[in-house]
Amino acid sequence: MLFGEGPQGPDLLFTERSHTMRSHPGQISFPGGSLDPEDDGPVAAALREAEEECGLDPSGVDVFGALPEIWLPPSNFAVTTVLGWWREESPVRIVSPDEVHAVLRVPIDVLLDPAIRVTMVHPLGFRGPGFLLPDGGVLWGFTAGLVSRLFDHVGWTRPWDEGREQPVEEWMIVGRGNEDRPIPAYPVPNSEFPEGPR
Repeated sequence: MLFGEGPQGPDLLFTERSHTMRSHPGQISFPGGSLDPEDDGPVAAALREAEEECGLDPSGVDVFGALPEIWLPPSNFAVTTVLGWWREESPVRIVSPDEVHAVLRVPIDVLLDPAIRVTMVHPLGFRGPGFLLPDGGVLWGFTAGLVSRLFDHVGWTRPWDEGREQPVEEWMIVGRGNEDRPIPAYPVPNSEFPEGPR
C-alpha cells in the first residue's frame, strides 16, 4: 500500500490486473505478488513485485510498516500488506502486460467521497465495501476491504450509505468480456504509456 503526493493531493498507487489472468482478472489491487526464494521477507517481495509490475524504483520508498498476515481462502494465499511512503517518486508504467492492464494513482480524497462508496454483493452472498471510481473502475474485494478498514482505523471515513448496494458482476469475477473497457481516468501522470491498447 504505497502512499504518494500526487498532482491532485495524497494518493494511493494501484494496478488493474491483466484481464487474461487466471485469478482476479481485471481487478484493481495494490502492486504485489508471491514471495520468491531470494526475497528477504514480505517487504523485499513487495518492493520487487512493484518494480517488476510497474517500474517502481524501490530506493524512493520509505517502508513504515506492515499489517498482520491475512489468509485469503479464495486465492489460497497468506497476504502481508506492506505500507510505504513514496518519498522520491519515479516514473511508473506497465512493465509486465501479462500481469498489469493499467497503472493508477487514485487521490485519497476521491476514495473518501461518500458518493462513490457502496456495499458490493457477490452472487454467492458475500458482502463487502466497494468504491465506484469516477472513471468506471470498481475497487472491490480484498483491496477495497483494506482501504476501507484503513480509513476507518485512522478516522478518515466520511459517513456514507452502507445500504447502497452494487452487485459484483460476472466480468468482475471471471474477466470475460472486459478486455475493451476504457483505460481508467487515473493513469499515472509521470508514466510513459505507449499509444494504443494497454
